[in-house]
Amino acid sequence: MTGVALDNVEPYINISPKAYEHPADRAATAALRSIPMLETLVRKLIEWRYERALRQFYLGTSLKVSEEQVPELWSSHRAAIRILDLPETYDLYLTTPVPGMAVTIGSRKPIIVVDSAVLKRLGAGEQRAILGHELGHVLSDHVLYITALNILLAAGGSLPMLLGLPFRAVKTVLLEWYRAAELSCDRAATLVVRDPQIVCRMLMVAASGLPAEELNLDAFMAQAMQYENWDDPSDRVRRFFWEINVTHPYAVRRVSEVMRWVQSGEYDRILRGDYRTRDQEADVRAEASDAMEFYAERFRSTFRDIGENVTSLGSQMGSAADQLAGWLRNRGGRGDSDS
Repeated sequence: MTGVALDNVEPYINISPKAYEHPADRAATAALRSIPMLETLVRKLIEWRYERALRQFYLGTSLKVSEEQVPELWSSHRAAIRILDLPETYDLYLTTPVPGMAVTIGSRKPIIVVDSAVLKRLGAGEQRAILGHELGHVLSDHVLYITALNILLAAGGSLPMLLGLPFRAVKTVLLEWYRAAELSCDRAATLVVRDPQIVCRMLMVAASGLPAEELNLDAFMAQAMQYENWDDPSDRVRRFFWEINVTHPYAVRRVSEVMRWVQSGEYDRILRGDYRTRDQEADVRAEASDAMEFYAERFRSTFRDIGENVTSLGSQMGSAADQLAGWLRNRGGRGDSDS
């Protein structure tokens, strides 16, 4: 299966990422946007040519895709850009290895880098899904915060404070945001290929490292349901601490999230042309309020499961969350002038 031929897919004219955004992404992004110093930090690093260095690195070490170089992939890339109604064409590179199969970098003029070894394990449809996913990051303007996260991960624990912000707290919430952003971009990929099973098959390959044609999607979907329905509180706690320091949600969870979104009817509604557009203003204050409630419940429910047996790691992460939540609450009454 390769999904609907991309040339036959009508573009989603002026579609806003808010049309398909995952609630966790919306909440996390609102929280990040209430930290103006974080954006200042990232933009300052960009001024110091961090982004130019990355662009030079991939230009010098990777294969640049074009009409003359891997033209079928370039054609799919151009078609996916058209379908999401993005304003320009973005450079595409192949190299290996690439964490998470592919990455989008560069806040001013993003570039997409795809793992060529992974690409060989995918059919044409799954390749298009990867491109749609990465272009979802561009449409959602995720790239600035992806850059911030990469900088913080590279810094390790050597920076206890960043422009007055607690390092561990910022890193924790950026990781939480990135995992949520991945769920939104899986939805963007689904809109591009117009077949949720293709996106699920892409995630199955990511989980296994095997070629798509050797795998059984129905069995993987059943595995995802088994994982989602696992209800032991102590296991939920373990999952929380396994996931809290990784950039990508587990593939089985991502499959469940894609199918839950499709079953909600939101996917079909967008296909019918009923979606939010970029010229419709967002309610910034409402989104910030939702963000606070999202994080409060996120950590509250997990630590409720922990009960009396809080581990030292749990205490550290809880402290980090409390630090950032307190910092955001203190800024809550300052209005929009700081954002």
